[in-house]
Amino acid sequence: MRRLVLLSLLLSGSAIAQDRPAISVETLKTVTQTLSSDAYEGRAPTTPAEDKTVAYIIDRFRKAGLKPGNKGSWTQDVPMVEITATDVRPFTVQGKGAAGGSPIMLDYRTDMVVGTYRVTPRIDVKDSELVFVGYGITAPEKGWDDYAGVDVRGKTVVILVNDPDWQTMGRDGPFEGRAMTWYGRWPYKFENAAKHGAAAALIVHQTEPAAYPWAVVQSSWTGPQLELDEPGDHADQSQVIGWLQQPVAERILTAAGRDLATLTKAAQTKGFKAVPLGLTLSGGFNNTIRRQASKNVIGVLPGTSVPEDYVLYSAHWDHLGRCDAVDGDDICNGALDNASGVAGLVALAEAQAKAGPAKRSIAFLAVTAEESGLLGSGYYAQHPVFPLARTVGGVNMDVLNVTGRSKDFVLVGKGKSEIEDMVVPFVKAQGRYIGEEANPERGGYYRSDHFSFAKLGVPMLDGGSGEDKVVGGKAAGKAASDDYVAHRYHKPADEYDPRWDWTGALEDLTVYYQLGRTLADRPGLWPNWYPTAEFRGIRDKSRKNAQ
Repeated sequence: MRRLVLLSLLLSGSAIAQDRPAISVETLKTVTQTLSSDAYEGRAPTTPAEDKTVAYIIDRFRKAGLKPGNKGSWTQDVPMVEITATDVRPFTVQGKGAAGGSPIMLDYRTDMVVGTYRVTPRIDVKDSELVFVGYGITAPEKGWDDYAGVDVRGKTVVILVNDPDWQTMGRDGPFEGRAMTWYGRWPYKFENAAKHGAAAALIVHQTEPAAYPWAVVQSSWTGPQLELDEPGDHADQSQVIGWLQQPVAERILTAAGRDLATLTKAAQTKGFKAVPLGLTLSGGFNNTIRRQASKNVIGVLPGTSVPEDYVLYSAHWDHLGRCDAVDGDDICNGALDNASGVAGLVALAEAQAKAGPAKRSIAFLAVTAEESGLLGSGYYAQHPVFPLARTVGGVNMDVLNVTGRSKDFVLVGKGKSEIEDMVVPFVKAQGRYIGEEANPERGGYYRSDHFSFAKLGVPMLDGGSGEDKVVGGKAAGKAASDDYVAHRYHKPADEYDPRWDWTGALEDLTVYYQLGRTLADRPGLWPNWYPTAEFRGIRDKSRKNAQ
C-alpha cells in the first residue's frame, strides 16, 4: 500500500509527463520497410544478413543522437551455436516385446518436428519407453507434480501444451484460469522434462492452446536452430525435443489402448498420475554444428544527475530468415515481427534525444535471437552492460499496431507490477481505457524479451493497443488479429504494406515515451512488482544489495 500511495503522489499534478513527443511516422515507415525488405533476407542471426541489420540499426541510433552503450561499443557479442538437424528419417513407435504389432511411422515435418539442444554430431534414441505426463508441470507451491511417482529417466515423455485450466473462462483456477502461466510455455516443459532425466520430450500440438497453427511449428522448428554457446554443450538437456501433430498423438494413444481426450481430462485434475503407454520410440538424426557470435545493439542517452540509473527500451531485430516457401517466396521478412518494434525503438530514441537528457540514463536495446527462445535478451540479462539492480524498469516492443487506433490499451499479464499503474493516466489522457487481454491463453507475457528481464527482477511493461478499434469495434480488431496469426505470423506474407495505418502505433509509442520519461526524470521512483508476482522476491533482493 505504501508503494502505491507513493506512486500516486509522484504521478499526480505536475509529476505526470504531459509532453506530447514528436514521434516520426516517417521513421516508423522507413525503418520497418528497410529492415523487412528482401535485401535483409529475413534477418536471421549469424548469417550475412545480420551484419547488414546491425550496421543499419547502429547508423539509425547514431543519427538519433544516442551514444554507444557498451563501453564505447555499439554492440554486445552473444555467443551462439547453430544446430541443423539433417538426415531425419521417420521415427517409429512400436509396442514392447514380441507382440508389438506394426510400428507407427512418424514422418518429419508432417507428423512431427524434432531437434535437440545438445551440441553433438549425432542423436539416437532406441526403444525409449513412452510415458504420458499430462501437462508436464512440477509446481510445489501449488501442490502439483505431473512427474510424481514415475521415473522417466531414459524415457520419452508426451506432454500437453498450455496449462491444465486454460479452457476456464476468467482468471480463477490453479494456474490463473484462461491466462497462461510460465508452466504452460514450451520452454518450461522441455526444461522440466530434462530435469527429470527424459531422453526425449514431445509436446502435442493443438492450435488453440498453442496459439498458432502447425505451419508455424513446421517453419520455426525446422532448419538451423540457435542456442547459446555455453560450457557443457547442453549435455544436461534431453536428447530429443519436438512436437507431435494432434491426430498423430491420438493414433499413438489409441495403439496404447488409451484415449487422448480422456487422458487430457484426467490431467486437468490435481493428483494426476503419469501413464506409461507400453510403447517405445526409436529414431535419430545427424547435426550440422556451427559456432558464431551474434550481436545485441546497445545505445544510450546518458543521464545528467543520476547516470548510473537506467530506464530500458527493448525490441528484437531478428526474424526467421529463409523459411518454408509460399508461392515461390521463401523469405520470412518479419515486417511486423519485429521490424516494426525496432522502428519504434529508433523513433523513441529520436524523440527522447530531441527532448534532451533526462536525470537518469535511457538505454535502447535491440536484441538478437528472440525467435530462437529469447536468447539475446537472456544473454544480456545474465551478462548485463547496465546492472539490473540499477535498471529502474522499461518497455519491450514486439509488433506495433498498424491497423488503426484502438479504444483500449491492454496490459499483457495484467496484475504483475506497479508500472501498470503508471501508464493509466497516460492512457486515459488519450481518451482510452485499460482493456482485458483478448487471448490470455497465449501466455504473451512469457513469449517476448521483457520476460528475460522480468524473471531477474526488472519490472517491464508489455502492453499496447487492444482489439476494440475506433473504427469497427471489437469485431474489426479480432478479425485483424486472427487474419495476421493465420496468414502472416512467421510466414513470408509478413511484409511491409504502404497502406498500413500508423495512428494506433503513435498513440502506444506516446504512452511508452511518457512512461520512460517519467521514470527517467524521477530519481526517487523505483516501481516494484506486486507482492503476489513471481518476480517480487528477486527484485527486493537485488535492490537491497544495490542499496
